[in-house]
Amino acid sequence: MLTKVNEKPSIANVFLNELRDALVQTDRMRFRKNVQRLGEILAYHISMDLDFANKSINTPLARFGAIDLDDSPIIISILRAGLGLHEGILNYFDKSDSGYLSAFRQYTDASHHDFNIVIEYLAANNLQDKTVILCDPMLATGRTIELAYQAICRNGTPYKIIIASILASEEGIEYVQKVIPTADIYTIDIDPDLDDRKYILPGIGDVGDLLFGQKL
Repeated sequence: MLTKVNEKPSIANVFLNELRDALVQTDRMRFRKNVQRLGEILAYHISMDLDFANKSINTPLARFGAIDLDDSPIIISILRAGLGLHEGILNYFDKSDSGYLSAFRQYTDASHHDFNIVIEYLAANNLQDKTVILCDPMLATGRTIELAYQAICRNGTPYKIIIASILASEEGIEYVQKVIPTADIYTIDIDPDLDDRKYILPGIGDVGDLLFGQKL
């Protein structure tokens, strides 16, 4: 299942437009805040696809038949770009456990056109039969998501896998749907192209660098 959050204009468009704007990007605090806000919006839409159970609670005046999440999802983010998105999603799923894994591009040529995705670190819970939200703000080629999913499955096979991204490419979505056909993909928006370095076009840029500073 693919869910594009801004099928209709909403405040999500405003936050995303500010993320894209090279001038607004110079305000790092605002950039981080908008990533977090979009994480919260994604969390709200993801919640509609989760399992709920009936419960009874006491109000000050009477008993009330309510509903609650049947099982809080486990949130796993790809370092370091996923941290801002993770924070926003965790604001809504505040009872959830968290996990983290590292993934980076290991370039094989000086032009940075050819690269391998390397996974070096995984800290995650027992994921067997759990609902997992895998956070990566930019779903570009889909290869990082594929390798991240393979890595987390070493901790057990999830009952449900949900991919949360701020921006996705059409190519990346098609690839993930092919290699992880059971995944539900949630994204704020979809861009049509990748450039020759496999960055989303027109895109946002390097979200990790924009959140935390340019890496060497």
